[in-house]
Amino acid sequence: MKSSNIGGQAVLEGIMMRNGDRYSVAVRRTNGEIAVDVQDYHSVIPWKTPLKIPFIRGIFSFIDSLVLGMKTLMYSASFFEEEEEVLTEEEAAKQERQEKIFMNLTVVIAVVIAVALFMVLPYFLSTFVEKYTTSRMAMTIFEGVIRVVIFLIYILLISRTKDIRRTFMYHGAEHKCINCIEHGLELNVDNVRKSSKQHKRCGTSFLFFVMIVSIIFCFFITAESQVARVLIRIALFPLIAGVSYEIIRLAGNSDNAIINLLSRPGMWVQNMTTKEPDDSMIEVGIRAVEEVFDWRTWQKENL
Repeated sequence: MKSSNIGGQAVLEGIMMRNGDRYSVAVRRTNGEIAVDVQDYHSVIPWKTPLKIPFIRGIFSFIDSLVLGMKTLMYSASFFEEEEEVLTEEEAAKQERQEKIFMNLTVVIAVVIAVALFMVLPYFLSTFVEKYTTSRMAMTIFEGVIRVVIFLIYILLISRTKDIRRTFMYHGAEHKCINCIEHGLELNVDNVRKSSKQHKRCGTSFLFFVMIVSIIFCFFITAESQVARVLIRIALFPLIAGVSYEIIRLAGNSDNAIINLLSRPGMWVQNMTTKEPDDSMIEVGIRAVEEVFDWRTWQKENL
């Protein structure tokens, strides 16, 4: 197995696949047809250098992924909205600007909520055991356990909704398509169906690594002030994301036994965020891949 460096995500009734500077979104419409949109990828980061520096690039890649994910999710959702009124060119431009503002605001709010839910809340909950132990290591580990539990409960709760369950099936189709290519198989429905729905470069594994790496970083926070402890945790979040990105990047390009072992917990969590897709979902994944990736040529050159 060798990494193709193609990646993607599930959207509403569809899949987004990104390869370098291009991405495609394939969506299964209500009439059964597959609608496809192919675009050039433009980073929200105007400078190229930060995207190449180890540990720094992970922070910006994380932001890029959130923005692109929200953009493609909104595109897929547009196919299932009620009939839209016909807009003039000026009104359409105004609506596009408003949607861009809304999208950016949503990303900012999502990051704030994530930091509050997974960095700040676990710390405050962990302080309840201070009267039982004075060990900083025990406190840090307990905080990390709370963080992981909150993460798993969050996934469990959202997976109970019908739309999210179907999105998790498309997530499975996305992984299966990439695994099919990277294991040297022809990209067709039969081969994709028998491929694994787990992948080491998955965003779920990235988030799980964030949980684990945060335990290590938080252990070195020795500030006496509770306010300082919280502020340092918030300030460390970008660095934690950067380190986690490098780990997931290494995992995706290595078959080392130790790396595979470290990847196991994150891949286990993927059992919650990926479900077995049906053939129609696999067809959407194949279409999304083929719009931006010449997998036949890649296999000849790399496998």
